[in-house]
Amino acid sequence: MSTPPLYGNLVPLDREAHKHLRLKTELSTVERVAGLNSLFLAVVEFAEACKEYPIVFVRVGEAPAEGAKQAVAPLAVLGLRAGSNLFIKDGKWTGNYVPAYLRRYPFAMARIDQDSDTIAVCYDSEWAGFSVTEGTQLFAADGQPTEFLVNAKNFLESFEQESERTRNACQVLVELDLLQDMRFEATLGNGEKIDVDGFLAVDEKKLAELPDAKIVELHRNGLLALIEMHRVSMGNMNRLAVQQANAA
Repeated sequence: MSTPPLYGNLVPLDREAHKHLRLKTELSTVERVAGLNSLFLAVVEFAEACKEYPIVFVRVGEAPAEGAKQAVAPLAVLGLRAGSNLFIKDGKWTGNYVPAYLRRYPFAMARIDQDSDTIAVCYDSEWAGFSVTEGTQLFAADGQPTEFLVNAKNFLESFEQESERTRNACQVLVELDLLQDMRFEATLGNGEKIDVDGFLAVDEKKLAELPDAKIVELHRNGLLALIEMHRVSMGNMNRLAVQQANAA
């Protein structure tokens, strides 16, 4: 079982083995992302996220076979330096929108075996919020999931559905060859220069050259709106530079 960013050790929930497990929900999970300068973002989140965070794309997965194109995924940029999250202050999230990737923590849906399609609800056993004496119960006395765990599972299933929708949307962008490698440069007030690379953004020229029929298709399937949200969000790079300067 692979461990995604943010998580320590994912363990499948078992009603017998974890019948006494509880979660201290009052414990903030924000500290888990203090060292992450980006988080996965589903396309359904673009409308809110684009108001605060730059939305970029990065290559993911293994390098493709010759002639194939590598998959990409969208990220909300939270900082311009590795290990720097500019949206956390005094242990609290300062942004108005919290990405679903963080909101689902400390739970996740994960494949038990890489060669299997079996997916289970898992929890991060390294998270300090889990206890057998304190917090909200995950399982009732009869072994059935509590309302709390049912709601968490529903959120995870919705997250997985939106993640699949996001993969499909990104595949279209890749197939149309609309993404290009980009670089962001900024000079802080103290003269320090920041260079950010390794991300992809929509190629304005290629977008403008698409046939009218393809533009109409992108409009009707909602991708054109997503592209526009991404383009608008890139203006937040300069805002992050200002935040970086203020944090220095």
